[in-house]
Amino acid sequence: MIETLLVGSGAALGAMLRFALNNYFEPKTTRLPKSTFFINLTGSLLLGIFFGMHLSNPLYLFLGTGIMGGYTTFSTYNFELFVLWKNDRPMFYRYVFGSYGLGLLLSFIGIVIGSN
Repeated sequence: MIETLLVGSGAALGAMLRFALNNYFEPKTTRLPKSTFFINLTGSLLLGIFFGMHLSNPLYLFLGTGIMGGYTTFSTYNFELFVLWKNDRPMFYRYVFGSYGLGLLLSFIGIVIGSN
């Protein structure tokens, strides 16, 4: 029961943070979806840091699974990819490779930071 509350409360906080950042960036963009790109990359870095810090299970459930789960957004990312595929193929490829390539790099950097 406590694990469910940790994950759920963290996810609510992460979703509110994502909502605020989405409203800060241009909510509707015709080119690169800046807010989702920024959110997913910073989420990769932070999740790597949390993992590298070897947090206790309750703290990782709250920060990693909860907040980062609510903060990052795979469904929005896929919808934006679909729109770019239809409207701007070069940007589609930049977004896919930029998101995954930089996301993996930032996750690795986060693990290194969190481990030190």
